Amino acid sequence: MKLRVLGILGILIVVLVLVASTTILASASRELTQELQINRAAALNRLAQVAFDAGTDGGDATQLQAEMDRYSELYGEGILVRLQERTLRSGGLSEDRADVQDALARANLNLSDTALAPLQPFGTGSEVISRSFGSASQVLGAAVLEVNKDAARQKLRERWLAVGLAAAALAALLLIGAAQVTGWVLRPVNRLSAAVAELETTGRSGRLPAEGPPELRALSRSFTTMARSVSDSIEAQRQLIADTSHELRNPVGALRLRIDLLLLELKTSRERAAASAVVAELERVEEILDGVLKLAAAEHRALEDSAGAPGHLLFRGDQAAIDPFPILQEEAERVEPAARLAGASVRLGSPPWQSALIACNPDDLAQMVGELLNNAIKYAGRANISVSLRVDRDLVTIEVSDDGPGLSPAERAHASHRFWRSPKHRGISGNGLGMTIVEKLAVANGGRLLLGEAQPSGLAATLEFPRAPEVQGAASQRAGGPHV
Repeated sequence: MKLRVLGILGILIVVLVLVASTTILASASRELTQELQINRAAALNRLAQVAFDAGTDGGDATQLQAEMDRYSELYGEGILVRLQERTLRSGGLSEDRADVQDALARANLNLSDTALAPLQPFGTGSEVISRSFGSASQVLGAAVLEVNKDAARQKLRERWLAVGLAAAALAALLLIGAAQVTGWVLRPVNRLSAAVAELETTGRSGRLPAEGPPELRALSRSFTTMARSVSDSIEAQRQLIADTSHELRNPVGALRLRIDLLLLELKTSRERAAASAVVAELERVEEILDGVLKLAAAEHRALEDSAGAPGHLLFRGDQAAIDPFPILQEEAERVEPAARLAGASVRLGSPPWQSALIACNPDDLAQMVGELLNNAIKYAGRANISVSLRVDRDLVTIEVSDDGPGLSPAERAHASHRFWRSPKHRGISGNGLGMTIVEKLAVANGGRLLLGEAQPSGLAATLEFPRAPEVQGAASQRAGGPHV
């Protein structure tokens, strides 16, 4: 944005400087032309007066020729004076030149021509001016003066150079000033934009400094107040959900105890069946409460420790680097009994040959992998579940895939939404929070969750993390052992 504004201001500054420079240079050209014209016209008038005296005092033109020669020697300009009896010359000016002939013709008609064309800084050549002399009724002769413009052109070029340097300095100063003013105006706007992005990502924003124009200072103060209110509201809602879920566990636990005591008093199978249905619903409530508490904790981590917005990877330099393979091995071993009961199998791939360190909280990683494995066991049926760890340049990928029925692209797009469950899984117990928890924890640790289609069928859940640089002596040792 700053470059666009500076570009527009730069164009306006250049146009303004060019217009001012052109005006000044045109004025300088007129001034030098007028100065040269007045000077040469005065000299021509003096020569015409001497020529008139020579023509009326008996025809002695010695003084006139001497003045003409002295002038030509001093200024390097030719002079031609035509008297009735003869023509005097100095400085090599000849009546054979076309411009001299035209000047003499106009002078014979008693037309004086002492105007000079405007000076131009570049070019060569001279110009002639002329005037007649004589009485009011008779033209006695004409004087023609050759005007050499080279000296005046040199002065004009020097002024052009001075004006050009001044214009460049002025343009540079104006551009520097424009950059300073633009930065002063846009700095609060950029801070406000960053604060909006931070508020969107983390649910909170720091206090904006009151800088810039008065309107932007007022806007910064208003945004800071609004952001604080929004952050407090989000935190209050999150805390309310967590506290409510936690407090509900006590009455739910008491209710479960009473139902267990009631089951001991029930005699008929019909009564026990009804009580079992109540127990099943109670277990569902407990599962939802557990999921909400986990989600609240994951969202809190995502907001407190998130390295960036969802979908972006950023290395967490403040987090100790760990080797994820031992955690994968531990989680695969932990779910193996449940997988066997469900008719599924879990296979852990080989550890990569190169360093696969990531900056991730070990407990968070264990929870994420455990949730993905539990989902695969629960919803993939009698499937083969694979857990793998790969390293690709600066990226470490943890993949949990199965060859079950999988999810359609539309279902994968909604899988990480709160309480969303696929219609084909309605008959399986669950709360629809597992993928949401995994996504929030991944963001909190600078990673991301991607859901794709496994080949030839099934679901592939991928956790991607930036690869941490390996520090000498600090790399974790991978746990050995057979594959599960």
